[in-house]
Amino acid sequence: MLVQVHTDKNIEGGEKFIHFVTEEIKGSLHRFTGKITRIDVHLSDENAGKSGDNDKRCMIEAKVEGVSPVVVTNFDASVEKAFMGAIDKIQAALDTVFGKLKQH
Repeated sequence: MLVQVHTDKNIEGGEKFIHFVTEEIKGSLHRFTGKITRIDVHLSDENAGKSGDNDKRCMIEAKVEGVSPVVVTNFDASVEKAFMGAIDKIQAALDTVFGKLKQH
């Protein structure tokens, strides 16, 4: 499973942070290995550095063989919280997608 991490100019996405995001994704979605070809993680600050509640956004897009991509978005006060919330959402969404595939 290929994991790509994208940040906007307002999010500091150094090598250490990107490694953390990649490892969290791989660990959290390991049960879907072989079914997912690629994961794109997009992190951004919606207010461009201004203070505000829930202005950090994390969008995770999972490319699944044979179906449309699965996309979730989560907003929170920090990049880390937005990311962890998005992981929970993508796990639930993938469980739903693969559950429906088993039924057919």
